[in-house]
Amino acid sequence: MKLEEINSLINGKVVEGQVPPDKTIDCAFASDLMSDVLTIRTEKSLMLITGLANLQTIRTCEMSDIKVILFVRGKKVTEEMKELAADNEMILIETDYSLFRTSGLLYAAGLKGVY
Repeated sequence: MKLEEINSLINGKVVEGQVPPDKTIDCAFASDLMSDVLTIRTEKSLMLITGLANLQTIRTCEMSDIKVILFVRGKKVTEEMKELAADNEMILIETDYSLFRTSGLLYAAGLKGVY
């Protein structure tokens, strides 16, 4: 699924990074537990959906090679988070939708889960 389409479906706002028109996401994983994120092993293009807005989220995604993070529940990204994400060429998106609603909308539109 194209990242532009994802952003449109969840009424998202890109707060860090540039979204290339051809950027696609193969699957998503929704979690507020970073220890669960560290267990994911996939070669596909992955997006994390989370309500945990802190530096640890960015660091966890860095270790897991996740380049797109979608923050739900109106969580706001800090300047420190933006700087670290920029250093790692990540895209950060914010939405006011809940984790449940965001995941449901994306799943209904055809985005697959990791498993």
